[in-house]
Amino acid sequence: MNTELLESLDILEKEKNISKEAIFEAIENSLLTACKNHFGKADNMTVNVNRETGDFEVVAAKTVVDVVEDPVMEISLSEAKLISNSYELGDTVNINIESKEFGRIATTNAKNVILQKIREEERKVLFDQFYGKEKDVVTGVVQRFMGKNISINLGKTDAILSENEQVKSEHYTPTERIKVYVLEVKDTSRGPKIFVSRTHPELVKRLFESEVTEVREGIVEIKGIAREAGSRTKIAVYSNDPDVDAVGACVGLNGSRVNAIVNELHGEKIDIINWNENPAMLIENALSPAKVIYVIADADEKTANVVVPDYQLSLAIGKEGQNARLAARLTGYKIDIKSESQAKESGDFIGYNEEDYYEYDEEYSDEEYYGEGDYLDPDDFEEEYEEAAEETDDTEEYIEVPESETSEE
Repeated sequence: MNTELLESLDILEKEKNISKEAIFEAIENSLLTACKNHFGKADNMTVNVNRETGDFEVVAAKTVVDVVEDPVMEISLSEAKLISNSYELGDTVNINIESKEFGRIATTNAKNVILQKIREEERKVLFDQFYGKEKDVVTGVVQRFMGKNISINLGKTDAILSENEQVKSEHYTPTERIKVYVLEVKDTSRGPKIFVSRTHPELVKRLFESEVTEVREGIVEIKGIAREAGSRTKIAVYSNDPDVDAVGACVGLNGSRVNAIVNELHGEKIDIINWNENPAMLIENALSPAKVIYVIADADEKTANVVVPDYQLSLAIGKEGQNARLAARLTGYKIDIKSESQAKESGDFIGYNEEDYYEYDEEYSDEEYYGEGDYLDPDDFEEEYEEAAEETDDTEEYIEVPESETSEE
């Protein structure tokens, strides 16, 4: 019997990941419960189970007295002398109790205690397992629909994908495998209750970590994410290694890496931009794919004025303002976008002045803004602007032809 017990505990430990020590403790507690049910009390009793052999013993510590009033707690001197002549009044005698003396009800209760402990340990193991995956991505199978919520099977337990965490444009079918972001894991009497999401921005981040080695190893950092689930996501990345292109690493060869993520998100568009500590440069990047003429950012007020070419205004704003909205979320700035014509009419924009091209701190040099090899000297910039203005004036004079000459021709 002891060999079968140890083999059963080994199987239980492998299949359900429940430690044998927890089961041994449950057996000891169940035997104490049986003693209490059989004798009415068990304050003076102890149970010891040998972890190597599976042998166990139940011992009751009884006090030697002249007249026994409580047979559970006391033993007469004459009975104690039969065990050993050295016992005297007031001594404590350890008496072994045979568990086979326990009644059917006591045995059934002991069995229930062991089963209850196994269930508790199983719930605890599941909770610890998924609590460690909180704020991470797991793969599940669409199980069934519970009203507007969906049950996602994660293997040993189910998770809840609520209506608010579902992407409206996605349609789920039973047995479909999907990746979900673990929002929260709660411990309940019926086991862990797991809430997952398909709309959380961190889902995109975790997918990039799993797909892009450089992101997983920390070479490329994801600095910010702005997402409208099911439609478009903007992600700002930064490379800690000058030899590694952050955007290129995330896109992958022929777009293989980003396409794998897009497929997992059922066609959601992803814009990957370079992070820049200068807010003006970051805002220009965030408004991609639109081209920007200049940006003036107020770091204190967290506002920015942006001017774009006339033909790029709709692209900068995006469908229903989506591009501008995501750029604002990504950068944390309130962005006011104007076309070149609108800026000129309002007096906010006259021409390409080097001083207005970017507003930035003095600690940054021009090379850092225009890129290595594209350095623009302010004096050269002004001369080029004046020459362009003169050419414009000459063109206008050439076009203005007297009406008489025109009629003769």
